[in-house]
Amino acid sequence: MKSPTGGTDSASDGRTSAVGERPEDERPPLRLMVTYGIQHILALYAGVVTPPLIMAAAVGLDPVETGLIISAALLVSGLMTLIQTLGVWRFGMRMPLVIGSSFIPITAMTSIGGASGLPAVFGASIVAGLFGILIAPAMAGLIRFFPPVVTGSVITVLGLALIPVAVGWITDNSETGAPSDTGLLLGGATLVIILVLSKVLRGVWGRASILLGLVLGTLLAAALGEVDFSSVPEGPVVSLPTPFHFGPPEFQIAAIITMCIMMVVILSEGMADILAVGAVVGSKIDGRRLADGLRADAATAVIGPLLNSFPGSTFSQNIGLIALNKVKSRYVVAAGAVFLIALGLFPILGRVVAMIPSPVLGGAGLVLFGSVAAAGIQTLGRVDYEDNQNLVIVAVSLGFGVLSIASLDFFSGFPEWATMILHSGIVTATASALLLNVFFNVLGFGDRARRSEPAPTD
Repeated sequence: MKSPTGGTDSASDGRTSAVGERPEDERPPLRLMVTYGIQHILALYAGVVTPPLIMAAAVGLDPVETGLIISAALLVSGLMTLIQTLGVWRFGMRMPLVIGSSFIPITAMTSIGGASGLPAVFGASIVAGLFGILIAPAMAGLIRFFPPVVTGSVITVLGLALIPVAVGWITDNSETGAPSDTGLLLGGATLVIILVLSKVLRGVWGRASILLGLVLGTLLAAALGEVDFSSVPEGPVVSLPTPFHFGPPEFQIAAIITMCIMMVVILSEGMADILAVGAVVGSKIDGRRLADGLRADAATAVIGPLLNSFPGSTFSQNIGLIALNKVKSRYVVAAGAVFLIALGLFPILGRVVAMIPSPVLGGAGLVLFGSVAAAGIQTLGRVDYEDNQNLVIVAVSLGFGVLSIASLDFFSGFPEWATMILHSGIVTATASALLLNVFFNVLGFGDRARRSEPAPTD
């Protein structure tokens, strides 16, 4: 059977259903896998390197050590994305998912690292990762409580929560929150370029509009003198990771408890991202596959510290890309993972990618992240809203989800552990949608018990 990209579907692994191949098992030609795979990596690159940059500043690392943990983050992200896409035993969803450094435990890790150093952070992360691997099946057992009214609400909030990231790139995270004239020009020009290319190009080139937009936006920035080439020749060309470069891990009880709490939140957010990718791809996600994906997320917290990196989680940045270009192959993301590993082993490649100005990334991010929210709205369109409280579930869940987006300090009066958890709008949206669905649709009495199934189609 011909694929949308012009290639042919190939035999998938033993988990393919007898009826036919799953959308994610399509194998485009190698040149297309490389092209689309690089798009995925460019979409998440900034998200992968930002947490180690924050940690480096928090613990006072010098530029060389900062470069080391950035390379480690890229390497670990590539390795774990390969596991997530291709699968190793019961680790990995075998879906087009990417894994990168998680933002969720940043506050906790900076606190631990500032007081006790990186070895304490790494020790707590390893234990939390093992804890996450153990509880992954229990977390996955909750999948039956995630009908479209829940997943649609969460996916919508995912997109809304990511849009401020794109805005931050356009403003280059200025203190005033206002973009410079150049930043506004580059972000707007990149957005317009992507829209025009999406309109006029067809087939392969149309699906590569994001990548082309990033390239052309960067060329425009170079013409304006906004691209710094000086950092490319600096530093080593090849760098192999040294395990436990900062010393053996330290295991402190308070730090371990804190990171285990963070791991529950990481898995909760990872579950939402996994279900979002499943909805966009159009592939069924059962409890077994979900547990395999969550194990890969948790395993990142074990493998990462060994190579001087930090806990990771499934990223949502590439969901919009899948929704836009309709390329659902997990092998495309696996090809991108190989590029990530190359970035980790060859720092000079990372320095080339790092030349892309933030406003250019922001212009592309508006399209990508908005597409995530649009995918959530599409899922909500399949929900039955007649004679039930599903509209209330959606309304309240979206409201809770945007609380931390509208006001970064909304939960600052809560205990520190609660603030770290509630600060994620994705977590609050998931919790509210899940609990309200149980209250209105699962806990019922007689004929009044209504399940939030998709609306019937004619």
